[in-house]
Amino acid sequence: MMRDLEQYSAWRQGVAAALRAYRDGAQAADLLDAAAAQRIARTLARLADDKLSVAFVAEFSRGKSELINAIFFADYGQRILPSAAGRTTMCPTELLYDPAYPPSIRLLPIETRAANLSTSDYRDDPRAWTVLPLDVNTAADMHDAFRQVSQTRAVPVEEARRYGLYDPDDPDLAATVNGEGMVEISRWRHAIINFPHPLLRQGLVILDTPGLNAIGTEPELTLNLIPHAHAVLFILAADTGVTKSDIEVWREHIGAGAGRMVVLNKIDGMWDPLRSAAEVDDEIARQAAHAAQLLAVDAGQVFPVSAHKALVAKITGDAALLERSRIGQLEQALFHELIPAKKEIVRQRLADDLGALNGAQAAVLGARQRGIAEQLHELTSLRGKNRNVIAHMVRRVEAEKKEFDASLFRMQAARATFTRLSTELYGTLGMDMLRDHVLRVRTGMARSHWSAGLREAVRIFFDSVQAELERSDRKAGEIRDTMQAVYQQFAAEHGVALPPPPPFALAKYRVQVSDIEAIYQRQFGAAALLTTSRAVLMERFFDTIASQVKRCFKAANAECESWLKVIMAPLEAQIRQHREQLKGRQASIGRIHDAADTLEQKIEAFERTRAALEGQKEQLAALARAIAAAIDTEPRAEPAPQ
Repeated sequence: MMRDLEQYSAWRQGVAAALRAYRDGAQAADLLDAAAAQRIARTLARLADDKLSVAFVAEFSRGKSELINAIFFADYGQRILPSAAGRTTMCPTELLYDPAYPPSIRLLPIETRAANLSTSDYRDDPRAWTVLPLDVNTAADMHDAFRQVSQTRAVPVEEARRYGLYDPDDPDLAATVNGEGMVEISRWRHAIINFPHPLLRQGLVILDTPGLNAIGTEPELTLNLIPHAHAVLFILAADTGVTKSDIEVWREHIGAGAGRMVVLNKIDGMWDPLRSAAEVDDEIARQAAHAAQLLAVDAGQVFPVSAHKALVAKITGDAALLERSRIGQLEQALFHELIPAKKEIVRQRLADDLGALNGAQAAVLGARQRGIAEQLHELTSLRGKNRNVIAHMVRRVEAEKKEFDASLFRMQAARATFTRLSTELYGTLGMDMLRDHVLRVRTGMARSHWSAGLREAVRIFFDSVQAELERSDRKAGEIRDTMQAVYQQFAAEHGVALPPPPPFALAKYRVQVSDIEAIYQRQFGAAALLTTSRAVLMERFFDTIASQVKRCFKAANAECESWLKVIMAPLEAQIRQHREQLKGRQASIGRIHDAADTLEQKIEAFERTRAALEGQKEQLAALARAIAAAIDTEPRAEPAPQ
């Protein structure tokens, strides 16, 4: 497992090194414009911050924390996450490593649920978190610090309802109220453990969730963390099988698909010395098949294991017990499916970036080569010509320069149109617009705590957001059509080749918003009537909905800004190149007019420049091939240690 992650990390580093070499080569050849530099910087940042996230989801007492300990932290020689009978993880807990922070546990107080902000909104606000240092060299102190995720507090029922954590119509929750009218809730809303474990250093992020009830009450899990996890392990207990709540959560929040696995834990409870090994295996197989049938998944997606015995076996070095725990099959399936799938996503994005970079550099190099060829043609045609002919050519170049300047003046109208359309695009895609839509929904929710009013406000929000994205898409199409016409006009007037303007579409962001709406509909769409506490919960969900849509729009705005810069870059580069060529021709012919004996020297200089451009072209092509080779590289399989 560690070897798999190390190889994936090494693959990313190899691609990044090749990309930096390409950037340096293009920069040395003066071929790196602002748009290309921005694209490379963005790609390098994505590679550096690339994460692999694995979420563990289950009802409490199914052994999630023990399974995390067994898969990821057995080499540490002890339990990292607290694991005992009953509930041990009371709030969503992320284990990761960010070198920008010291080892620590960041805890978000449960009281933040009363505000109109999601967990994501608090991530960059250090004042909102309680931060505890983590002494990674003292096992006992570290274990005590980790127990923070188990802490609870007793609050009045009204306070729990205000947080959306208590529904008086739920008989299971009503039974938790003590004689003093208090109910026990988690002390923390979210925990982030910054822990320099080798696996986490390689970019692994582990999400440990509370029981299934928390999945319905913590919007961040439902709308963000679980859907965006690269792998989700859904843990069942072999002794209890698949419960009704298990089926509901699987269907509504997880579902079958890539990276989704079912773990049938605690099979050691079925080990019976009075039965043969074959009989025990048959019983485990029947339980696994039954779970696959109820969850409507392929039997190969269900993995019977004993997390407890696997952890014990790894710590004590008991190979026979480790084999019997069956943890190896789960680990192999997890990492052999997770890492290649993630790598393929990164590969596709990198291939798209490389294609765009190659096109941009090829256009600039091509313009330079055409300019050199034209100047060489003019200079060689001057051989044997008298001064009158040369003077005529000087006047012709001057006329071309005037025509070029006139064409740039005519393009000002197109530039004005581009600026106007860009402003209109930001008007429909901007964050101020989104903020106004969110405020309208919150105002509508404040007016009505009944089902119809709340649902109608959220429906209008999603319809409005999709309409804004659709208008933005049309506006982006207008911009591209305008620039396409400008490109064609410039190419026709000056005899240059320009690649078509790059496309830009918001389809993927519309899909993201639709996915968020689908999750909301599963959670609240079928409810005929909302109780007061359900209304509070729905408002908490809208806080996270707004946060997720805001994140989506921020990404769309960033991509739009980059696109607007990129779409102008090829034309600006060609204008700059053409202007320099005209100046060079003018100066060169003028000097030859004054000193005809320098003609051959000039021709030789341009021949050398042409050869140098060919060398630059080949060098960039070689650097591009090196990136492609790094992208396609498969890690060398190393033999497992004996």
